[in-house]
This record gives sequence, C-alpha cells and structure tokens, in this order.
Amino acid sequence: MSEPSTVRSRAKAERRDALLKSAATLFAEHGFARVSLEDLGAAADISGPAVYRHFDSKQAVLAALLVGVSEDLSRGGQAVVAAAATDADALRSLIRFHVDFALSNPEVIKVQDRDLSSLADPARHTVRTLQRNYVELWVSVLGRLHPSEDTAALRIKAHATFGLINSTPHSARTGDTRDILERMATAALG
Repeated sequence: MSEPSTVRSRAKAERRDALLKSAATLFAEHGFARVSLEDLGAAADISGPAVYRHFDSKQAVLAALLVGVSEDLSRGGQAVVAAAATDADALRSLIRFHVDFALSNPEVIKVQDRDLSSLADPARHTVRTLQRNYVELWVSVLGRLHPSEDTAALRIKAHATFGLINSTPHSARTGDTRDILERMATAALG
C-alpha cells in the first residue's frame, strides 16, 4: 500500500517543483503583480484551481520560491566552506558556487530584485535573515583571509561581488561567462 502513496507523493512534489519553475519564469517576465494563479497553472499544465493543492495563494508561491532559494544558498554556502581545506579554497568554492547559482537561476534573481517587496512580512524577514547569514559566511571567510581589514569593508566587498555575479541575468552571456565571472570575483576579493 505504501507504493501508491510514494508514487503519488513524488508526482505531487514534481508538480509543485514545476509550479515553482513556472512561477520563476512568469514572475521574471511579467512581475509578481501581473501574474495570476490561472497563469501559473497553465504554465505548469494544471488548472488554476489545482494550484491550491500545492499553495494557499500566489503569495505562498512567491514565498516558497524566494525562501527556498535563500535556504539553498545558505545551506550550499555552508557546505562548500565546510568541505574546503583552506580559507583560500573556501573563497574559491564560494565564488564558484555563487556563479553556478546565478547562471542556473537567472529568473529567480530577477524576481528577487523586483518582487521581494511583494512578500508578506514574515516571509520577507525569513529571506532577509537567510541572506544576511549567507553574506556573513562570506565575510567570515574573507576576514580570515584579510584579518587587518574592517568587517564593514569586507561586507561591502561581499555585496559588491554578489552584484557583479548576479548581474549576469541582465547581461548577454557568452560561452566563457562562467570563467569571466569567477576571475573577476576572485580579483575583486583578492
């Protein structure tokens, strides 16, 4: 009896993921306010009302999208730092990790830039807390590499590096975008 439940659970998770992917694309193209639940359902090949089987509201879709990606960044950043043998390796791994994220999630970056203010306060607070933790992870690594630098200056460097890397969705991509971004970020933080 557990087999159908497992298959059903997997199918439900796949539909939820398809909705989030569709939401990222639609929100990036049109903005959160201009996308309806019916639009989301149609993009994921389900009816608008069926969206409610996965999310309570369009606001819940946006929250799942932005909180989820912020959790992924925080966990992923912690994992790459934990796996690094040295602080220099940790910084290189963080840069590579963030470039991979930016190149894989350009729509989510656009949504974050434009629609974070559309999130309800509890979800926006969660996103901001996760983002601060991610920034502080970078600042911690940079602080060990540059112990004489002021923490505030290191935080500015981390934010500037994110700006550089996250600008990728707004610019043309070439075959060597990844390499260019990694070299520029390394140079900026070195």
